Amino acid sequence: MQAAVTPYQRIGGEPAIRKLVDRFYQLMDELPEAYTARKIHPKDLTEAGNKFVAFLSGWMGGPQLYVEKYGAPMLRRRHMPFTIGPEERDQWLMCMRMALDELVTEDVELREALNAHFVKLGEFVRNQGGDIQSCGCGH
Repeated sequence: MQAAVTPYQRIGGEPAIRKLVDRFYQLMDELPEAYTARKIHPKDLTEAGNKFVAFLSGWMGGPQLYVEKYGAPMLRRRHMPFTIGPEERDQWLMCMRMALDELVTEDVELREALNAHFVKLGEFVRNQGGDIQSCGCGH
């Protein structure tokens, strides 16, 4: 029986995830229409980028780098200090979609699946505006 290929493997492992995260943050820095989402992040994105790569590694079925270094992601709790409404979510998603479109060019099915999962992730950390989705975990 052959093991299923994970999104982590399909995208190209940690080097490809690093490129995705670097391009994502570059777009967030460059695009004026991403200003509201960008200002939530620290001026120096090095540590945020490293954490995002570690998170995405495990999230895509690769090594659980984030959990090993920082513990459980607890995304909603970790993002609670920041105002994340529909505008911030949409700007974040715009930058991620653009990075995916530029870097995941060969595997369209993977790109669309990742985008759909990022939409859910963006909505999950939203804590302002409209009905907030419950994660069902008491947080």
